[in-house]
Amino acid sequence: MDSTEIRQRFLKFFEKRGHAILPSAPLVPENDPSVLFNTAGMQPLVPYLMGEPHPQGKRLANSQKCVRTQDIDEVGDNTHDTFFEMLGNWSLGDYFKEEAIKWSFELLTSDEGFKLDPRRLYVTVFAGNDDAPKDTESFEIWKKYIPENRIYFLGWNGKKEPNWWEAGANGPCGPDTEMFYDVTPEGLGDMTKEEYLKADDEQKVVEIWNNVFMEYVKKDGKVVGKLPNKNVDTGAGLERLVMVLQKKNNIFDTDLFKDVVDELERVSQNKILRSKRIVADHIRTSVMLIADGVTPTEKDQGYILRKLIRRSVVHADKLGLSKYPNSSGPYSMFSLAEIFIKKYESIYSNIKENRKKILEIIGNEEIKFRETLKSALKILENYVTVSVGGMVTKNLSASKVFELITSYGMPREIIEEEVKERGFEVFWDQVELMLKKHQELSRAGAEKKFKGGMGDTSEKSLQYHTATHLLHQALRMVLGNHVSQKGSNITPERLRFDFTHGVKMTDEEKKKVEDIVNEQIQKKLPVEVVSLPKTDAEKTGALHFFGDKYGDTVTVYYIGENIEHAFSKEFCGGPHVKNTSELKGIFKIQKEEAVSAGVRRIKATIE
Repeated sequence: MDSTEIRQRFLKFFEKRGHAILPSAPLVPENDPSVLFNTAGMQPLVPYLMGEPHPQGKRLANSQKCVRTQDIDEVGDNTHDTFFEMLGNWSLGDYFKEEAIKWSFELLTSDEGFKLDPRRLYVTVFAGNDDAPKDTESFEIWKKYIPENRIYFLGWNGKKEPNWWEAGANGPCGPDTEMFYDVTPEGLGDMTKEEYLKADDEQKVVEIWNNVFMEYVKKDGKVVGKLPNKNVDTGAGLERLVMVLQKKNNIFDTDLFKDVVDELERVSQNKILRSKRIVADHIRTSVMLIADGVTPTEKDQGYILRKLIRRSVVHADKLGLSKYPNSSGPYSMFSLAEIFIKKYESIYSNIKENRKKILEIIGNEEIKFRETLKSALKILENYVTVSVGGMVTKNLSASKVFELITSYGMPREIIEEEVKERGFEVFWDQVELMLKKHQELSRAGAEKKFKGGMGDTSEKSLQYHTATHLLHQALRMVLGNHVSQKGSNITPERLRFDFTHGVKMTDEEKKKVEDIVNEQIQKKLPVEVVSLPKTDAEKTGALHFFGDKYGDTVTVYYIGENIEHAFSKEFCGGPHVKNTSELKGIFKIQKEEAVSAGVRRIKATIE
């Protein structure tokens, strides 16, 4: 039974029992800014679980796309992934525990369902806490289908509350009952509670379904009452269900991943199982995110996407795959993405519709990251293999980590992973102090690093210096890309900016420039800084006009959410404000005049 048939069989089972089949909601929640992604099947349905009537009735079912990254470090074992599909059925004030448990058992074990061996099933139920009583009702119902010695009450284990589900500190919640399946070849048979918990830790039994009985509501982390209706929210992770039904001991040997994993096995020079699984998982998740409209950025959903692509590149290199993608190269990240597109395009139409976009984004992101990563990893390798007095030190100095971040743009999570694999330790508190000091020095010690300079580093001067960057880009937008900075002078009273342009600006042109600058101020854009090798900095497209005055490593200030799509990016020594919202007032050009042949000067204020 392949994954497509399993998905269809689940939905058909509940459609036959009066459930309306819903399409999957997008991965990015449409009306929930509190989370980055839909992380559970119930998430898009929270308003209806809270009591709002659903237009398609009280019985619903679907396969919901989900992304979770809190366990990203566990990806590479048998069962963890970042993207998954959650098969679910819901009762909104209709049936409750009796029917939900009965149908769970029937779907898992009957010929109409998945024909699993009931002798390999184990069940857990809620042991009770201060919020809700022990769930003896579910225990009594399960005894009709499963021997009593295979049903376990679970309570607080010191880390979390098993058999309790909630979306967060606020919203619907309730006890649940979870079903686990024995995946060992020999079979585990009857187990005590302690033996079962050990088998769970060793992944000899895996969770394949979860029935949540939502009848409570939380506010600020505390149960404050009951919901208007008693609801059922079930979840069966498709990946784990497929693993069990296809008699595999891990999700990566199922048909969901097999084509990509087989390709990685064929082309990899180094047979590192964990790296193969990470590449496969992260590329699949990237395909799904891009299809749902996410693009790589430096924050929120875009940051997660960028992190996934970058981690997949690092692990692809561990496997010895081709270094650079191109239209004919078979082993790049976007070529692996193509395999997943073919796998899912008949299931989710937006994947087929966005094929070109998916491949372009993954390919471009890989190329750009490799440019930085190539030199950074080489330097990191040199650092961690240095011995002191004939003995290899087991920590990486904060100063070296600082250099990797500021000079080479190496992401912290990549450094952490690479260093951990080599058995080294990084004192991140020291690194954070150095990064903070670096930012302060950039703000305070840059007066002489740009032509004309700043009279001081007062708050108003920082505002005017940042405004010159906005002005520079606005002039290029209005007058053309021939505009380039020829000098500047900043005081707390005004800015002066010299630039190349052959004729006097019209009043209309000056007004357009003012409007553009003021628009960026109103947008409250972040002002960020990064230090890069000069060649890498040039590749970002950052403006620079002072020839050989730059060293081998340069500082780039950019205004916007990320360096690729920033409104302004320039080689500059700083200092600047942290956000354009700090430019207090309206930007106004006070005077525009000639300085010399082909050079004009603007004097402007922010008042």
